[in-house]
Amino acid sequence: MINAVGNRMTREIARHQKLAEQIERTQVQISSGKRLQRMSDDPVAARRIATIGKAQASLESWNANITSAQALVSQADNVLVSASDLLIRAKELALAASSDSTNPADRAVMAAELVAIADELDALAATRDSNGDPLFSTGAARVMRFDSDVSFAPVPSAADTFVVGGNSIATWVRDAATAVAAGDKPGMGASLDALATAIGHVADRNAAIGLSGGRLDRIGDALKSRDITLTEERSDSESTDLSLAIALLSAQDLTLGAAQAAFAKINRQTLFDILN
Repeated sequence: MINAVGNRMTREIARHQKLAEQIERTQVQISSGKRLQRMSDDPVAARRIATIGKAQASLESWNANITSAQALVSQADNVLVSASDLLIRAKELALAASSDSTNPADRAVMAAELVAIADELDALAATRDSNGDPLFSTGAARVMRFDSDVSFAPVPSAADTFVVGGNSIATWVRDAATAVAAGDKPGMGASLDALATAIGHVADRNAAIGLSGGRLDRIGDALKSRDITLTEERSDSESTDLSLAIALLSAQDLTLGAAQAAFAKINRQTLFDILN
């Protein structure tokens, strides 16, 4: 009989400890706002949360790439606008120099300006980004990943941007300078055609960069939408429903209080009472 009473008391104490642990867990869920404190609380939800976490990490990486690419596109756009302005000025100079009313002294000044423009174009082709890397890569265009199955080069290579038909546009400007300085009318005519081609080429590349910028914006919007969906799903899976948790905590407190009161009442009995 005494052993039975002792066993009953041990089981009751264990039950109280379990109730106390449940109360503590509910309190932690309320204070942290997280329903899941360990995987065993809900293995299915925990696995889903882990999957969502990996997806969100990938989204963060892709969003960082988009931000970097957008900065590159913006910088490249500014560079090509400057290059276009320089080429237009070079064409204006070549056209003015080809006029019969232009004297050799004026053509010498124009030729010097054309050489300076060529130097500026070379400098633009060698522009570096904020990390010190070539904005227009010297080899193949720099490809970046923006989603699990989306990757492309937001900025074309230097060869694709500043070279036409195997010749750099800066070389064409220098050829124009040579023709202007020498008063070579046929040479100046050829240079005007070459410069018109260069202007059109740069405009096409700038348009392509603009398309890349628009594509990046759309991908970024899609990633943000996906991140919102994942965040909401994760919140639904792991966040504490405060109204339910508070109600549960109240019920657990009542249950533990009642169990402790009953236990205390039983333990006030004497050994004689128990034996009888």
